[in-house]
Amino acid sequence: MPHVTHLCIIPFGVRRGLSLESETPFMFTLARTVNGKPAFARGADQDVSHLGPGLTATGLFETDGELYVYGAISGRVDAARLIIAPGGVVDGDVVAQDVRIAGRFSGRIFAPHVTIDETGNVKGRVFHTTVTVAHGARIDGRMPWRPQSYFETLKELPETYA
Repeated sequence: MPHVTHLCIIPFGVRRGLSLESETPFMFTLARTVNGKPAFARGADQDVSHLGPGLTATGLFETDGELYVYGAISGRVDAARLIIAPGGVVDGDVVAQDVRIAGRFSGRIFAPHVTIDETGNVKGRVFHTTVTVAHGARIDGRMPWRPQSYFETLKELPETYA
């Protein structure tokens, strides 16, 4: 069972919000193993980070674990697993092994496994090997299939076309 450490990280371009219930700042939550070292393996000891609903962040976000987005991100996300919660927003590029969208996404996704929940709203391109779309999900864009080997050899993202 990982030990959870709470850090209040406010990098350039991030706006801190307050919880209406508790009137306390939202924080990133970074999971660590009991010995304080990051847990990079998938499974129970995987790093888990949360971007709270009161945060808006811009830039590059990298993790070898999971990233839960309840707030808003504009930029690029590289993660083992990305979960955009209801009310969460991601605008930009995503590179991950597994993506689950229950909020809003605009941009490009490069992930072998993608799930779009009934509350999900996707605008852009979803490069995938398998995709699951729930009844009621909204999609405006393309969802081109790619073999698993495409993601294993992906070193740089393709250029964006106007």
